[in-house]
Amino acid sequence: MSGQSEGTDPAAGRPVSRAARRRRMEILRAKSVGGSEDSPHLSTLVSKRMKLVSDQKVEKVAAGLTRAAWSSGSLSENTVALDSLGDKYPKYGASSVCGRRREMEDAFTIRPFFVDRDDQATSGWHYFGVYDGHGCSHVAVRCGERMHELIKEELIGGNREWKVAMERSFCRMDKEVMVCNTGSFPGETVCRCKLQSPECDAIGSTAVLAIITPDKIIVANCGDSRAVLSRKGRAIPLSSDHKPDRPDELDRIHAAGGRVIYWDGPRVLGVLAMSRAIGDSYLKPYVSCEPEVTITDRTADDDCLILASDGLWDAVSNDTACGVARMCLKGKMDAPTCEPMETVRHGKHEGTEAERSDRACSDASMLLTKLALARHSTDNVSVVVVDLRRST
Repeated sequence: MSGQSEGTDPAAGRPVSRAARRRRMEILRAKSVGGSEDSPHLSTLVSKRMKLVSDQKVEKVAAGLTRAAWSSGSLSENTVALDSLGDKYPKYGASSVCGRRREMEDAFTIRPFFVDRDDQATSGWHYFGVYDGHGCSHVAVRCGERMHELIKEELIGGNREWKVAMERSFCRMDKEVMVCNTGSFPGETVCRCKLQSPECDAIGSTAVLAIITPDKIIVANCGDSRAVLSRKGRAIPLSSDHKPDRPDELDRIHAAGGRVIYWDGPRVLGVLAMSRAIGDSYLKPYVSCEPEVTITDRTADDDCLILASDGLWDAVSNDTACGVARMCLKGKMDAPTCEPMETVRHGKHEGTEAERSDRACSDASMLLTKLALARHSTDNVSVVVVDLRRST
């Protein structure tokens, strides 16, 4: 007997060691359908190869792919990566870890082809979002489930001005979670924070999201999560953190009658370490849900886009994060071993160029979460990496 505990492989019905299961989870590139508070782990695994007979079916299936990532252990990992289904399909990877926190309060959503309609102008639009909850997880979860739907409704409703559509969507999302916090939202289950305290208005979440079209990158940010573009070897921030001591945010808070008190850093009324968020109704109007929106033209020099919660950015600089992602995209770094590609056993990265790209994005997201933890990040860490390189 080797001393390793034995289990049963649910797929094959044969014994499998704990070490083998751990190894499998470390390299698994899974696809998740949906995610909820009651189902904190990957709810559904979809086969790696998806055989579809038309691009229309690709869009319908892709529109149903979403993700709210959770981890129960302090170092457990959830990763998502999708194989390329043709040139139109986005290449990305994501990783989310609980880190050194007791609870997992991050969520993220990935919706390729999220505007599901027969419209050539919107057929190549893909949605990526990261949400960092505080106080409890349910606002981040609700944002992960609904934000892209609200934006879709605004866009289909004829509101094609990005800034207005984003602002309206964030405002609607903020109103929804406030209703949810009262316990009157249809179909809502009782959240653990409601069992602990009758006050449930001290819950909120940041939101940073990107809509990638064939020619533009639209980023909306509310809070201290961040979007960073790697272009021609340079890190270009596409969002600015909403910290209470940022000069314009400080002026806005003072104009509304609030105060910024330094208590383990600048905090709104000495409580919240960010000046904008969804939820947190007890701090309004000092804490705003209005997002800042940037629109960036895509170029042939774009490498990748990184969306992440502050658990990454508190420990890793923009330049370092982009450098790690570029190394993975160029095939010079391997996530499980962190060895240069030249020293990795031949054949380990066999596959088509599209498969390598997706694997590279997933490796990049995993490496960044590990790097943040190695640098003693004390927060949950969620990272989404999107490959923006043009097909040649």
